[in-house]
Formats: sequence, structure tokens, C-alpha cells
Amino acid sequence: MNYKHYIIACILAICCSAQTSYAQIDFNQKPTDDLGNVEDQFQEYFFEALKQQGIENYQRAIDALMKCKQLDDKSVVYYQLGKNYNKLKNFGAAEDALKKAVSKEPENEWYLDELYDVYNQQGDTKKAIKTVKQLVKHHPDYRQDLASLYIKSKDYKEALKLLDELDKEFGISADRDYLRNQVYSITGRDADRIDNLQERLDKNPEDETNYLTLIYRYSETGETEKAFNTAQQLLKVHPESKLVHLALYKFYLDKNQTESAIASMKIVLTAPEINPDAKTKVLNDFINFVAKNPQHEKDLIDVTAMIDDSKSFRTLVELAQYYLKLEDKPKALMYFEDALKLEPTNFAVIKDALLLQIDLDLNEKAVSKSQEAIELFPAQPILYLINGVAHNHLKQAKKAITSLESGLDYVIEDPKMEADFYTQLSIAYKLSNNNTKSETFAKKAAALKNPNK
Repeated sequence: MNYKHYIIACILAICCSAQTSYAQIDFNQKPTDDLGNVEDQFQEYFFEALKQQGIENYQRAIDALMKCKQLDDKSVVYYQLGKNYNKLKNFGAAEDALKKAVSKEPENEWYLDELYDVYNQQGDTKKAIKTVKQLVKHHPDYRQDLASLYIKSKDYKEALKLLDELDKEFGISADRDYLRNQVYSITGRDADRIDNLQERLDKNPEDETNYLTLIYRYSETGETEKAFNTAQQLLKVHPESKLVHLALYKFYLDKNQTESAIASMKIVLTAPEINPDAKTKVLNDFINFVAKNPQHEKDLIDVTAMIDDSKSFRTLVELAQYYLKLEDKPKALMYFEDALKLEPTNFAVIKDALLLQIDLDLNEKAVSKSQEAIELFPAQPILYLINGVAHNHLKQAKKAITSLESGLDYVIEDPKMEADFYTQLSIAYKLSNNNTKSETFAKKAAALKNPNK
């Protein structure tokens, strides 16, 4: 944990304590001589600086603090100067001011933390490490920051040593595991990573997470048999585990154990504790599997019926594409339309749904939906073309011509689409008994389709 969050939360307390313990000024004391006047002036400039800093006028805050410094160069003045210079990204001046504050109060954690932030922003890892080592004396939480800095400075041995100490003292942490895995990945020490995970599993064989992490890492390094064996071991310890099937279905597929793979996929897809993204990936794998093994389509139908309430946009689109491959256009359209309920402005899916409506002779629906789409995407020519085609199918020539002529303005360097527009205009003018224009557009379409003739 970066202790900076705590510092920000306590900023008001800092300012108050700076006025008392650091500056050693009693603002309630009435001035009795010239020294009292000095204190009054210091107070006035100091509070002006805090006010300007509060409204992000950092340069004005600095100007007021410089006047404070002329009256009394207390450590708190340098601290506040450093903070304001830091805000202005004037890191050189910030470092100088904060080092001066630290020289006056070497053990003041607030000063050290601000100096640490300056070094961090500059990427000066060496100086940051030195400062954090001083901060660790006050707050052990900084040790994780120190481990992160060791990684940046490529001192991986010290980083792992410190992470081991923290894990032993506080238990396993996701943040520290992230740092640990950074080291393993950078150094290519996959064997050490596996050893560490196996050690955790041996120490706590009841923890499901230890198995799952080890399965993942074995899979990542290509040791699939060890991963499979670990998954089987988890099932023995926790036979009710649902998460293990995220790995098992893959292993079963690779081993051609089809029934077991399908059973695992069904468990994953119907388990409430498994997140939708993971389910989407499994369902996509299921769809691809059934595409190659159509004899299992009933299993796919059964499982999709079971998860109707939790299907994601991506899953619905995958199902639509699957049924398109099977040339089951009504089902494909159904899933595209379900997907649009989740993402109603997805242009690619809108286009696919509209084209299927045309193919299925749902022309009135195509007219209505394409008009809605044109309002969303007024510069997309395909929408005007679909609208024109649907009107032609409904024998509404005038409306078709209006839509097609509007859409032509948006066709740019696309001869095929332009030819399609001319073909539909030819049909529309023929429907309106204007054979001359119909033939003209037919010739234009032919010229684009056969440019060499």
C-alpha cells in the first residue's frame, strides 16, 4: 500500500500541525513587541499560501511562502515550498526545498514522503529507494513500495526477498503477487514461480485458489499434463468446485474426451459464481467445437437455453455467426436482434441484422429499422441501400428513389456499392414506369460491373 493515500486524507491535519508543532507559533498570543509583528506577518503570508495552494494557484502560494522564509525559514516553509514546486513539475526546486526541510527535521515522515513523490515522478529510482528506506522506519507499509522500486532498479533478488518477508508476515496478497510475477516474467524464472506456488499449495492444501493458480501457470508453460493432474487433485479435495471446470473442459477437449468436456462446459456456463467474460470464452469454444462436431448441436441448444438470462453481447453475436454458418438465417437474426438489445448502436450488428431481414423478406421491418439506423449513422451508404431495396420489394418506388439518391452522395471510391445503388435505382424507376431512366441506371451499373467492356 502506498501511504500517500493516508497523507492526502490527513492534509488538513498536516497544515494545522505545521502551524503549531513545526512553526512553533502561538497564533492566539497577542503581540507584545516587534517579534509579535513578525509573527503576525508570518501568519498572514502562511495562510495566504495555504489558501492559494487550495485553489491551485501554486505560483502565488510560492510567492507567499518566500515572504514567510524571509521572516523565519522554518522547516514547514520549505515543506510547503516543495509541495507547490512539485505541483508545478519544477522538480529541481521541489527537491532542493524538501531536502532543506528534511535537513532540519530528518525523521519527519511527511517531508520524506513528499520528497519520495518528487523522485518517483522524475523516475529517479536510486534516490527514491534511499528515501523509502527512511520512510520504512515510520511505516512498514512502505516496504511494498520498496519492493516495487527494487524491481525498477533490476535488483530482483532484493525484491523477492522483501516480498517473501511480507508474505510471511501478512499472508498472500494479490498486489504482491503481481510484483512477484513481474520478477518471474522479466527474469524467465518460471521454475521458481512454479516452486513458489507448489509450496503454497503444500502449506495450504484446502485453498482452492492455490490449485487454480498452479493450474494456470502449468498451462502457461505448456506443462498440460501437470496442469490436468492438479485439476484432478483439486476435484478430489473440492468435488463441488465449479471454477476448476474452466480448465478441465479444455483438457478434456484436447484428450478427445467429448462427453466430459461437454459436462464441464455446462457446469461453467450455468455456475453463478463464474463471471460473464469467462462464460463467454467457454461458450465461444463450445460453439466452435459444435461447428466441427455438429452431432453435438443439441447440447449447444440445451445449454444456451439454460443461460438465456446471462448471455453477453459477444456471446449472442457468436451464436448468430454460428447459425449463419449453418445457414439458419431466422435463428441468426434472432440472436443478432438479442445482441442489439444490449448494444443498440453497434453498427456492424445493425448492418448484419438488416441484411438478414432483407434475405428473409421482412421488408417492412427492414424499412423501419434501416430508417432508425440512418438517424444514428447518417453517412453510412449501406443503410440507404438496404432501405431502398426494402422499399423496392414493397413496390414503393418513390420512397426507394428518395433513399437511394440520398445514399449515393455518401458512396466514395466503392464501385461495387455504387453499381448496387444504380441497379436498385433502375428497379425503382422501372416500378414507376420510367423506362428511360431505368435503362440509364442499368447501363451505369453494368459499366461499373464490367469496366473492360
